[in-house]
Amino acid sequence: MLRYVASLGLSVIEPYLVGVEVDARRGLPGFDIVGLPDASVKESRDRVRAAARNLGYPEINAKVVANLAPADTRKSGSVYDLPILLALIAAIGYEDISFEDTAVIGEIGLSGELRPLTGVLPMVLDARSLGISRVIVPAANAAEAAAAQDIEVLAAFHASEVISYFKGGHTLPGASSIPPKQVSMPDVPDLSDVRGQSEAKRALEVAAAGGHNLLLIGPPGAGKSMLAKRLPGILPDMTHAESIETTKVHSVAGLLTGGRPLITHRPFRSPHHTASAAALIGGSSNPMPGDLSLSHNGVLFLDELPEFPKNTLEALRQPLEDGKVSISRVKQRVTYPADVMLVAAMNPCPCGFYGAQGKTCSCTGLSISRYLGRVSGPLLDRMDIQVEVQPVEYGQISAKQGSERSAAIRERVARAREIQHRRYQNTGVSCNARLTPAMLRDICEMESAAASLLQSAFDRLGLSARGYDRILKVARTIADLDGAGLIASGHISQAIRFRSLDRKYWAG
Repeated sequence: MLRYVASLGLSVIEPYLVGVEVDARRGLPGFDIVGLPDASVKESRDRVRAAARNLGYPEINAKVVANLAPADTRKSGSVYDLPILLALIAAIGYEDISFEDTAVIGEIGLSGELRPLTGVLPMVLDARSLGISRVIVPAANAAEAAAAQDIEVLAAFHASEVISYFKGGHTLPGASSIPPKQVSMPDVPDLSDVRGQSEAKRALEVAAAGGHNLLLIGPPGAGKSMLAKRLPGILPDMTHAESIETTKVHSVAGLLTGGRPLITHRPFRSPHHTASAAALIGGSSNPMPGDLSLSHNGVLFLDELPEFPKNTLEALRQPLEDGKVSISRVKQRVTYPADVMLVAAMNPCPCGFYGAQGKTCSCTGLSISRYLGRVSGPLLDRMDIQVEVQPVEYGQISAKQGSERSAAIRERVARAREIQHRRYQNTGVSCNARLTPAMLRDICEMESAAASLLQSAFDRLGLSARGYDRILKVARTIADLDGAGLIASGHISQAIRFRSLDRKYWAG
């Protein structure tokens, strides 16, 4: 007898319909799975047979073939355990049940319990467009799947509940009715802890308000990492669309927990400088998202920037410009979103004290040049804001009066982002840093004095076309923080100051 159960698969982060067909006939006992299954899918045979036995069904003595259609698309993971089990017991005749227009996904244990999967949210979100009106998921994925609001999602703890549901003897709860486990969110350190560094704090505020890339350069102990780790505390809230986009990437990577089914805080990823290009950009034989994509709609912080392998840094150039990562393999090409703020910190030389106030650098000119040369000009050109972080003075450290709290800065950032949200509605642009060259002329209108100042800076500093565009974008953000419609000369002046640090260290 032949039986069919609908299931779902993922191509990168886009779902597709998988038809699980099981045919059981008299003959030499055997169990084959076809349809380009990988090793994890082939192992379903043993899990399914053991689960069926432990659910009380007789030993399977039939020639069984399970086909996963479309047969020319590679299948991976344990997502098909439950639909194979359901189709099998129906095909053999153990149960007389039909599965209608319901898609089923789930890994089963040997006793029949349902275990959590990766990638559930992107599967469920677009299931309706595939002709599915209802999806059954493991209860451990219920909170994640509940984010899909235009489709009925049911949850089960055990395969026996699903079988009873299709027989009409059991009602499965909706995914939204199962409360997630409570997991406390880590506290974000406050910027008021950082004494002095007013210029660097202003740079953080501007970067957060416009989504700009930021480079912090200075000697060891000046506070570069301390500043960067406080950036999440001033970032604006995620929109619902951003939250869904980010959660889809984390779901595919298997990083969601039962207590955090939806990413509601902007990611902050800080990989070690020994990370490979595949770990940072994404890859492997079955391409998975790297730290760059896992930082989507958030911050990727690279501490000790020159210590990263040069090929790893150069691989960042195109994704930073395009807002996405494309990974090519012989038989596969995948694209993950990567709309991130890149924040980097570095010393100015191997010993760290080149140009530091009150310190003596022990490096030779050649070693300094080689060290700085690890950060290429094209990558440096993509850093919208470059700021020097010098050690604070004793009076600033010992002062009893603290500096401005993150909450106050966050309010200004949120107001500036709201201005941008209204301005770029229905354009596909999320913030000033993502402005397209075609939009610059209309969006970045300047006063005549500001235009003259920018022309003078362009000629004097020898800016590239990209450098010109990025100064305009940063100036637009500074104007938004001031609530100004036109970009004034003061806004341009501050944007140029944030852009001129490379002339000090990389000018030869």
